[in-house]
Amino acid sequence: MTCKASFVYSNKFLDYQFHSDHPFNQKRVLLAKELLEDINLLTNTDIIKPRTATEEELALFHDLSYIQAVQKASNGKMQTDEGLEYGIGTEDTPIFNGMHEASSYLVGGTLTAIDSVLQGKSDHALNLGGGLHHGFQRKASGFCIYNDGAVAIKYIREKYDLKVLYVDTDAHHGDGVQWAFYDDPNVCTFSIHETGRYLFPGTGNVNERGIKEGHGYSFNIPIDAFTEDESFINLYESAFREIAEYFKPDVILTQNGADAHMYDPLTHLCATMDIFERIPLLAHELAHQYCNGRWIALGGGGYDMWRVIPRAWAQIWSVMKTDNVQKGNLPSVWQSKWQKESPVTLPAHWHDNKSIVPTIPRKADITEKNEKALQSALKYAKNIQNNI
Repeated sequence: MTCKASFVYSNKFLDYQFHSDHPFNQKRVLLAKELLEDINLLTNTDIIKPRTATEEELALFHDLSYIQAVQKASNGKMQTDEGLEYGIGTEDTPIFNGMHEASSYLVGGTLTAIDSVLQGKSDHALNLGGGLHHGFQRKASGFCIYNDGAVAIKYIREKYDLKVLYVDTDAHHGDGVQWAFYDDPNVCTFSIHETGRYLFPGTGNVNERGIKEGHGYSFNIPIDAFTEDESFINLYESAFREIAEYFKPDVILTQNGADAHMYDPLTHLCATMDIFERIPLLAHELAHQYCNGRWIALGGGGYDMWRVIPRAWAQIWSVMKTDNVQKGNLPSVWQSKWQKESPVTLPAHWHDNKSIVPTIPRKADITEKNEKALQSALKYAKNIQNNI
């Protein structure tokens, strides 16, 4: 099928930088963009410029006192101890000059993507600068200052009055977005992530299902450490299809953290590029099945920015533009340019050689444990459907 897609980008995305040694580095967005340009899949006509989210828009989700605290820190007027109440000035989320402006710009990028799709200018839109899913109403967390996903969903609900299915495939649980809509029956959240037994933020259990009117609209599949492609893909596809049929969304918003890859230094999963092909392909399929194609995709986590992120995120755009994924060799011009800066050898192909995955002695046990988590989630969805 032929789809119109918009790519939200500005070099100002790179202003969201805590310090040079911090694992969250927005240069990964530039790497993905240039990879797409070098295969002639992204042109200037595809790119739309972000805008800055207003204070009023940020306040759709965030407390005004928190926004003011971020502004104060942004101007160098807040002592580190003072900011700890708001999660600002921690090791994960340190203070940096201009943090309010940089964070507001990322949120504005996501709102730009939403308006492009919901005003009919495009079928799909991609904001790789977004996906900061750990931010809370009045607290920064896990590298995330403002939660663009939560603001965006509030924006969709208020401006367009549509039902939103939020799908999060980051290895870290999408806690900030889940809790923001835990009592809202018009927003369904689905997160597949590494179990919180070993990994931040420690939440995302199967029994986190929503409260009050939102009970039954929060879905989590915590997967075991060292999970490989086959198990991940089976869980993702089975659950996503079932949840979409159950909820019947008007629009799909996906958070596409790419830290489930085995190269990622902060997680313990053993996926390869195979999952990053299936993730956008199914989102695209279900968006057309349920939402007239309305699909907005965001970036997210991912801390091997040289070998993993550019390939994984480029595949999202490839699916949006061509309904297919890229295969074969990466462009030599991209490799040559960035190898000079990369501390690791850049990949030569879109796919990974399966030999990079070590033999996992517990593979059968891991797969069985993951299947039980899947069945628990799906059984609950089916029970809800039967009682409607």
